[in-house]
Amino acid sequence: AASYTDSSDDETSPRDKQQKNSKGSSDFCVKNIKQAEFGRREIEIAEQEMPALMALRKRAQGEKPLAGAKIVGCTHITAQTAVLMETLGALGAQCRWAACNIYSTLNEVAAALAESGFPVFAWKGESEDDFWWCIDRCVNVEGWQPNMILDDGGDLTHWIYKKYPNMFKKIKGIVEESVTGVHRLYQLSKAGKLCVPAMNVNDSVTKQKFDNLYCCRESILDGLKRTTDMMFGGKQVVVCGYGEVGKGCCAALKAMGSIVYVTEIDPICALQACMDGFRLVKLNEVIRQVDIVITCTGNKNVVTREHLDRMKNSCIVCNMGHSNTEIDVASLRTPELTWERVRSQVDHVIWPDGKRIVLLAEGRLLNLSCSTVPTFVLSITATTQASRALALIELYNAPEGRYKQDVYLLPKKMDEYVASLHLPTFDAHLTELTDEQAKYLGLNKNGPFKPNYYRY
Repeated sequence: AASYTDSSDDETSPRDKQQKNSKGSSDFCVKNIKQAEFGRREIEIAEQEMPALMALRKRAQGEKPLAGAKIVGCTHITAQTAVLMETLGALGAQCRWAACNIYSTLNEVAAALAESGFPVFAWKGESEDDFWWCIDRCVNVEGWQPNMILDDGGDLTHWIYKKYPNMFKKIKGIVEESVTGVHRLYQLSKAGKLCVPAMNVNDSVTKQKFDNLYCCRESILDGLKRTTDMMFGGKQVVVCGYGEVGKGCCAALKAMGSIVYVTEIDPICALQACMDGFRLVKLNEVIRQVDIVITCTGNKNVVTREHLDRMKNSCIVCNMGHSNTEIDVASLRTPELTWERVRSQVDHVIWPDGKRIVLLAEGRLLNLSCSTVPTFVLSITATTQASRALALIELYNAPEGRYKQDVYLLPKKMDEYVASLHLPTFDAHLTELTDEQAKYLGLNKNGPFKPNYYRY
């Protein structure tokens, strides 16, 4: 069945349509506001899977810790993000939102948000020009100026630096949750150009383990199955990068009976791969024989045109990292190669001798670009959303001087709090330390329970 988010149902650009929600507001730009009711049902289903945010919403609603916060956000627009945005609204914030990926927006969810009064500028299948236009519509508003940034990938922060640097005088902080975006922030900090404090949610333990490791362990198979209907048993796969995302992908594929190779630049991650039973190789050594290539490095040009030329017929190529720079897709847009659209997010790229590779999501983030069916949305864990909310509350309410113009990790106490909010879902019961035990370990009974240097 066609997904409701399929962009082929109407070729008119949302930018050319005049749409209003039931309250008469037109401060949004989505594919089709009429899909709002369907989107609302999806958001309600997602709320069942997001105990941490719902608990936070209930607990903090009276206090309104974000009263006066004007948050501009640029993230994937899925049912989870909608729950986050509505939580931020319930806690007192005003929000304006754009998408950080041109393929991952669920149109019906964007419609539901627009219907309930959120200025949302996003639809599935935006062009590059649309992408920046949407971000600009969130930032450049008469009589409204953001004082907090919530970013995923760093594009929003980059746009404000480039176009509206004076805005940073009013901005209290940035919350960033992707490897790519965090990397950009550390570069700015190193160059002395970061003019507000930033919270690195990506490297919080709950985000690393849950969204990166456990989520990718499930969603890699989901994305590949939905796009290619392939069998995994006996297939040879190379996974580039053995960070948390790579670990999750490898674990899932190994469990399905695939033969998995790993490439890695870091000797510690490389040793982990070896100890987990994977062959550590250079991409050149296996590129001719593998059936699937998966990138999850956060780097660029990991899979080059030379690699693509040497792949065997019908090799599947995809990316699980945030950025679309890992596979050199631009090098494939040359006259001698033929592109054939097989279905949404699946292209055959055909060489003159008839060899073809299967490129998924044009090298963009596989799991959020390809799995458009509502039930999938629920298998992405929601820890990041809770971490984002707490990071925003922390930065927004921090006393003057607590955070300098630098990049900070989510305080461990908050990391533990995010985890504890999820435990009731599993009917899990935490053991509590006695006073004597706490004294023996030199801990506060209520945490934090591990030092900052502890590796989970």
